[in-house]
This record gives sequence, structure tokens and C-alpha cells, in this order.
Amino acid sequence: MSLSDKTPLTPEEALPDERLDRQVRIAGWNQEALARARVGVVGDDPWLTGLMVTSAAALGINRLTVVAPELDERLLTAARGLNPELNLAFFPGYFSHFLLEELLQGCTVLVDLGHHALGTKLLLNQAHQQNLPLVRGDNFEEDGTAGLRLFTYCQGREWRDLLQVLPQTQLPSPYRGDPVLALVTAGLVLEETKKLLLGEPVTAEVISYVRASLAEGAPPHPGPPKTENLKQKTDPTIAVVGAGALGNFVALGLASLGFPRLTLIDPDPVEVTNLNRQILFWDAVGQPKAEALARRIKEWFGLTVRVETSYVNRNFDLAEFAVVFDGTDNFESRILLSERCRENGQILISGGTGVEAGQVVIFNPAQGGPTPAELLGLYDIVGRRQVDVQERQRASCVYAPEPAVIMTNQIIGGLMVDALRLLLAGEPAPNLFYDARGEKMLS
Repeated sequence: MSLSDKTPLTPEEALPDERLDRQVRIAGWNQEALARARVGVVGDDPWLTGLMVTSAAALGINRLTVVAPELDERLLTAARGLNPELNLAFFPGYFSHFLLEELLQGCTVLVDLGHHALGTKLLLNQAHQQNLPLVRGDNFEEDGTAGLRLFTYCQGREWRDLLQVLPQTQLPSPYRGDPVLALVTAGLVLEETKKLLLGEPVTAEVISYVRASLAEGAPPHPGPPKTENLKQKTDPTIAVVGAGALGNFVALGLASLGFPRLTLIDPDPVEVTNLNRQILFWDAVGQPKAEALARRIKEWFGLTVRVETSYVNRNFDLAEFAVVFDGTDNFESRILLSERCRENGQILISGGTGVEAGQVVIFNPAQGGPTPAELLGLYDIVGRRQVDVQERQRASCVYAPEPAVIMTNQIIGGLMVDALRLLLAGEPAPNLFYDARGEKMLS
């Protein structure tokens, strides 16, 4: 199957889907190309592979072939709930022999999420022999550093670049990586996959995000928190303001690491047009976002999360929280949170996303410096408007829609959580900027 394959869609696949409304508004978007493609995914980490499957399903990629020892059942349930048209062919096991190449016949794009060199070499050989693109992404911890790497191979790309992304481990074995770095990795891999399926240029460089390895590492796999192993400094009171797309991924990352003292703040209900990027709400349309997200975190991780279904305005008291995550979608809220956190001496981790770009901007009172609102020039943007948060009309995503996709929210949400880990470990947490079209993507 080539990138221009014309396999006809089923009547159900051809119908417009309100779930995907926010992304089909993007100029040049071709949802039919995503729905028609078959993507082959090879992995060995159930959480990372499951995130890729779930995110691809939310994007409207309907046909997936997956080879992996296992998939996280929670994420698999989410994928099927988000995309009723999902056609998933799952083959349990490691990709460790050339005879397994037959399982990936007919795929449009290959994705390698594995952590052993044998599988990567087999997939590279298959991609070369069959003239298929291959997106390789993994997270790692080695030689005192941790991070992720991403490379997209197509015919004509320099083979020497592949040496940078080959795993150090040669043979397959059970693997459980960092659950937060997995969020970022899956988002970046899906962005490159989307580019290939829509005929867009892929990133020419090896993409990397590298930081110091943290002493307080992640749990061996995302599950119920082991609070007895958490030091006081890693157990702060945390407010997540905004339970939408960024809030979904921030809460998912925090819960996967076992942070037990979370409060979710959002007054808005779940809308069907949220489901292309808010992956924890597949069965919660019409329910308050904060309540629905708290229930999912309780169900998946055993954490009891506090909920506030009100707007954070000048009358809202945030003083009890040591850390505030800003996942709001308007400048007035971002300015207000910047001012409050500076006044109260609170850590503020602010995320913003567009269709192809986003940023993580941090205010750490121990270091001082500008707030996110000051650094991003939000006062100039807002101008003379009153800086306060007014109650908005309901169903805003339906009647005042703006284009939006899952990848930027997943990448920025994961980086926001990783920034907190760095701060708690006493490491510098730089501001980060993401550009899907950029030479390095992350800077």
C-alpha cells in the first residue's frame, strides 16, 4: 500500500464525524487520508505503545496493526471508546524475527517504539526493502541522563543518523519506561506520522529532549501510587486549572507518577468536539470536565482527586497550593494566574498550545524573573480589556470553534509535568517551545 492508496472507505468511515470537527477545520487537512491508512506499530512498553494507539485512534486513524508483548488495558479501552471505527489487529509478542515482517504487510507507515536494537534493525530493513517511511521514537535513561529521541526514516535519508537512535540493548526483554516521557514521545511520533499520511514534509533532524536523570525516578509502570516512597518535597499540593486537553495530559502524567494531592478546577462540560484530543472523556459527554477527569483518575490510579467546578477569578483562593498548572485557554486567566502565583510565592507551570506549536513557561519564586504573562507579552495582547475571568457561554467549542489537535496538547502536557519533576529534584527547568514545523521541534 502506498501513501496514495485509494482503498474505498466504508459508509461509516466516509460520514463526517462531529468528534473530529476541530481538526478538519485546519487548512489542508485530509481526514480521509488518515481514515484510509493502515499504520503498523511495534513496541515493547505497554504504556508507550498504548498511548500511541489511543492518540492515533483519537486523531481518527482507524486502522492499526500492533506488534507488542502487551497493551495497557486502560488505554486500549479509551482507544475503542474514542473511535468506534477502530480496526485494531493486535499480535502479542516481540518483533524479533524477519518472518514477522509479514504481519506488517499492507501498512502505509511503520512506527518503531521498541527498546531493543534487533527489532529496530528488522524494521529499518523492511522499510528500506518496501520503500516505506519509518518513524522511530523511544524514551531512555542512560549514562546519567534521561529523555527521548525521534527520527523519521524515508528513502534517501542519511543512514548515519540512524546510529543516534539505535537502542543500546540488543535483544528483547520486558520494558517499563518513564510514563511522562512516554506522553511526549507518543505525541511527537504521532505528529510525524500525521505529516507522512497528509503528504507534509517531515522533520529532517534527529529530535531529542535530554535532561539529567532524576534521583526520584518514575514508578516501574503507571499504576496505584506508592505514597510511602514519596518524600514530602515530592508530595506538594497541586492545582490543575483547566481540565480540557492540556488538563487531561497533565492529570494523566501526575497520576501516573503517584502525586496524591491534586485538585482539578474547571467549570465547563465535556462536549463531543473535545474527544479528538481529550482522551479520558470518551463516555462523559455532557458531564463537568473536572468531575469526569477526577473519576477517571480514581478508576485508573486509585487516587482521590478534589474537584472545583468554578471559574478561577479574582475571588478564587489559590493560596493553599504549592504548585499551579495553568491549562486554561484564554489570556485573562493566564494573566490572573501569573499575578496570583507571584503574589503567593507559588510555582506556576503554564502551558499553551496551537495547532502546530506550543510552549511551557515556568515561574519559580525561588529564582524570580518574569511571570508567564510578562514573558509572553499577554498584557499587550489583552490591551485595555479588563483582566478578569467572566463566565462563558456553554457549548463554546460547538458555536465558536477553533482548530485543535491532540499532538500539541499531549507533548506540552507531558513537558509541563516533567518540568515539575525537575524543580522538585533541584534541577533547572527551562522554558520550552515546540514547533511542529521547526528544524528541531523542541527548543
